[in-house]
Amino acid sequence: MRKLLLSSLIVLIGITFLTRLSYLQIFSFSPNQVLEDPAIKTIYDYPERGYIYDRNGELLVGNDPAYDVMVIPREVKALDTLEFCSLLGIDKEKFKKTLRKAYVYSPRLPSVLVPQLSKQDYATLQEKMRKYKGFYIQKRSLRYYDTPSAANVLGYISEVNEGDLAKNKYYSQGELKGRTGVERYYEDLLRGTKGVQYIQKDRFNRDIGPYKDGALDTLPEQGKQISVTLDKTLQEYGEILMNGKWGGIVAIEPATGEILSMISGPTYDPSLLVGRKRSKNYTKLYNDTIANPTWDRSIHAQQPPGSPFKVLNALIALEEGVMDPSTTVRCYNGFYVGKKKRGCHCGGGSRTMVDGIYRSCNAYFAAAFRNIFDKYDTTDESMDMWEKHMKSFGLGDYLGYDLPFGQKGRIPNKEYYDKWYGDNRWSSSYIISNAIGQGEVLATPVQLANMTAAIANRGFYFTPHILKKIEGNPIKNPKFTQPKRTTISKEHFEPIIEGMTKVYTGQGGTARFLQVPGISIAGKTGTAENFTKIDGVRTQLTDHSVFVAFAPVEDPKIAIAVYIENGYYGGRYAGHIASLMIEKYLRGKISRKDLEKKMLDKTLEHEYAKPYSGKEFKINEYVW
Repeated sequence: MRKLLLSSLIVLIGITFLTRLSYLQIFSFSPNQVLEDPAIKTIYDYPERGYIYDRNGELLVGNDPAYDVMVIPREVKALDTLEFCSLLGIDKEKFKKTLRKAYVYSPRLPSVLVPQLSKQDYATLQEKMRKYKGFYIQKRSLRYYDTPSAANVLGYISEVNEGDLAKNKYYSQGELKGRTGVERYYEDLLRGTKGVQYIQKDRFNRDIGPYKDGALDTLPEQGKQISVTLDKTLQEYGEILMNGKWGGIVAIEPATGEILSMISGPTYDPSLLVGRKRSKNYTKLYNDTIANPTWDRSIHAQQPPGSPFKVLNALIALEEGVMDPSTTVRCYNGFYVGKKKRGCHCGGGSRTMVDGIYRSCNAYFAAAFRNIFDKYDTTDESMDMWEKHMKSFGLGDYLGYDLPFGQKGRIPNKEYYDKWYGDNRWSSSYIISNAIGQGEVLATPVQLANMTAAIANRGFYFTPHILKKIEGNPIKNPKFTQPKRTTISKEHFEPIIEGMTKVYTGQGGTARFLQVPGISIAGKTGTAENFTKIDGVRTQLTDHSVFVAFAPVEDPKIAIAVYIENGYYGGRYAGHIASLMIEKYLRGKISRKDLEKKMLDKTLEHEYAKPYSGKEFKINEYVW
């Protein structure tokens, strides 16, 4: 009886163990179990990142083959370190440091020892790798740029860091991911899905074949091919025009909100941040704290918008009924705030709204601003109304574009001024500079371009965006396809657009010398005052040049904002560049070669060489 009981107990325990093992093998399997099994080697097959094309199907970013030297620390055997390091082109200390880091990450899983070998280095090394146990070469792809432009938009990729590994378990040591621009924002689309192969090892640590006959292996899936809204030709042309100039240019298609060009100057060739020299090159670019080529001025530069802002105050005055297009204001070569006179360059005389716009009369818009604020009983009510109208044009807040960074500019509110002056202790005269786009108002180039698109559309805009298609399929994200309405009625835009058209065609128009024959353009020049602190003293430097425009007036295809640091006045640099960009986009060629040559040849390096807080501007070898 005892023997029977003992036998039954042994059989029962055996069945229990077999049942549990079967459950673990069949029902409770997870890939992590394989990764944790020391008898199984995991090999990843990395996919190609998705290609990036422009709006017309022109290639912007592709891939080139590259090779990583991988290491599995626990499999490394004794080797001639000096010989191996010589083959790899690294020193012994770097080799030891990287190997220690790989061991800390995982002694059993592969890590990158030397990334991104060229095809030539790979050919030299491949036949000798059998001498070095625990090391192997893994093929992957690196980015290839078919354009020297758009570095600020396209972004770059780099190796994942500890923070990335902690946040996202998809990545493993040595992998690459998007860091900025399109590469970062659309990382999940572009990276694809890596394949994996599991190799069974015997007790002597030798490969004996695919684990489970390859049943768990997967193939890599290439990243999605995407088309962005940029026009490659226009982007490259704009960057050439920006040679020797600092600032930002943004061009938008008003009917869709698609960004046609997004230029930051100075810039750099995106191919500099590819391959083994990426880190060295990035350090040089990043450490150039004078020119700041890695700082995207098109979405980060927050500056007073200057005179283009006047047209919004005119629109608010019309919407609030405090002025109409025929309302006249006399300019005495300026206007008075108390007993202090503020200057004006329009020449003086009686001005209507249209005159005030194309002659850029400060006195007219100071009067409009006062009328707006005098409509309501309290300054708080007036300020709330003014802020609401301004923000309806996308100013003072993040626009929601599909790039990962940017600044929101500033439309000041009542709380802002209460903090400065005290509640109910200020009036419109305190903030009159906002009438002409100075004062406390700040805007980025992309916001100015979007504001211009809203005017071109007579009262609405689409959120600016950079993605156009995924695998040939147009995007249908309502965030980008549904229009955003401003608070201004459609009929009020006509006199404003008439005034902006006369900026080019009117007698005394501030851009009359920049007309493009056969193209009707509506624009507005701007001169933004530029102050900085030098040795603790507030010092006025050369003004910034600002220009906004759209064309053709009757059927707008392009809205553009140009901002040039230290560019003097609006029609001098920004206006020239805007006219050239408009003609280039609409016609594909330039009729005014003299104007083009002037912008290609002229630079502002002499301005940037002036003292800035004790520093002198030096041209960076990578900036053009």
